[in-house]
Amino acid sequence: MKLTRIMVYKFVVSVALLAIIACAEKKIEPQSDTIRICDENGCADRPKDYSSFNPESTVPPAEKAKIKALEDMAANNPAAAYDLGLRYFRGDGVRQDSYKAIKWMRDSAEHGYLEAQKALGRLYLTGLAEMGADPGEAERWLSITASRGDKEGARLLQEATAARQANQEDYDYYKKWRTVVQEYWYNQNLYRWRWDNGRWITIYY
Repeated sequence: MKLTRIMVYKFVVSVALLAIIACAEKKIEPQSDTIRICDENGCADRPKDYSSFNPESTVPPAEKAKIKALEDMAANNPAAAYDLGLRYFRGDGVRQDSYKAIKWMRDSAEHGYLEAQKALGRLYLTGLAEMGADPGEAERWLSITASRGDKEGARLLQEATAARQANQEDYDYYKKWRTVVQEYWYNQNLYRWRWDNGRWITIYY
């Protein structure tokens, strides 16, 4: 019995010693700040934050200067802000950017420019790229254009109002059924097991 314990002890110590030696022999590689990138020209090590494409570099310097001048004008002129918003929306002379398009269009609309208010209302009615439709916001902007006598704005306002009401009806419908479903899950689906005295036991109904 004593001999067996000694043998087990020697075995455990031997295994532990071998594990320590194996760990000590492993060479720990330093963390590299580069990655290997391969393309049609071959492979090369590049910094981890390397970027090979800069969309701004595709815009000629003369175009950049024109857009900068338009941005300076747009800061104080709602018509120029509207024009700049359209350019960002279409990608005309600039890289297409829906965030900047909305920013400049909204700036123009908030300063009372009718065309921007109507465009913003239409944009919120239909949605843009990653931004979904918002009929309530569309209705807000289109009600301003309709109150200013714009016929297209009045027509779009009717569409926005109908869309908002449909959204509200959908919300009310889902809200009603969500309550019913939650009650069902809480009241109609019963547990079949319960914990009692350190073990699970079957519940009989």
